[in-house]
Amino acid sequence: MSATHVQTDEKPQFYVTEEHHPENSTMLGFWLYLMSDCLIFAVLFATHGVLGRNYAAGPSPADLFDLKIVAVNTAMLLFSSITYGFAMLQMERNAKMETLFWLGVTGVFGAAFLSLELYEFYHLILEGAGPTRSAFLSSFFTLVGTHGLHVTFGMIWLITLMVQVKKRGLITENRRRLMCLSMFWHFLDVIWIGVFSFVYLLGVLV
Repeated sequence: MSATHVQTDEKPQFYVTEEHHPENSTMLGFWLYLMSDCLIFAVLFATHGVLGRNYAAGPSPADLFDLKIVAVNTAMLLFSSITYGFAMLQMERNAKMETLFWLGVTGVFGAAFLSLELYEFYHLILEGAGPTRSAFLSSFFTLVGTHGLHVTFGMIWLITLMVQVKKRGLITENRRRLMCLSMFWHFLDVIWIGVFSFVYLLGVLV
């Protein structure tokens, strides 16, 4: 807030003007949130690094993981990141329907990712490899499950934004929200690449 002096022949007048920076504040706050999420996943990765070889005479990653399915699942999430990028390009062109189309495609890829992840969890539990079987499986389900919950929240956020864009168009507030979701979605891609490399590939090949 600042005071502006207006020079006139009459008695000096002061007008109070307010300075708002909602966009900068929102983006800074969201970056801080992402940094806190980085710390959460760093702890989960470190925990898996410590417990990832404690099988308790149970199955190892080589016994459980199907890298072909995991590779397909990884492709689904990476494709969703690409299509979200297309949505942002259409948003810059102020093309409402094209933006909604690519957001919808992103949602389809995200749903496919979650479906394959649930399928994997279901079959692991059927085989007796649930989260209570060993320290390795406890850390695995916690890390991968936490990422899956983030994707689920991202999907809910995506659907909510699609409804808002359809009703109100590409107004400034919706553009800012789409930018925040874009950062969140790409962040989840980066985390998943770490999961795929550190948990699946190293677990099976090393």
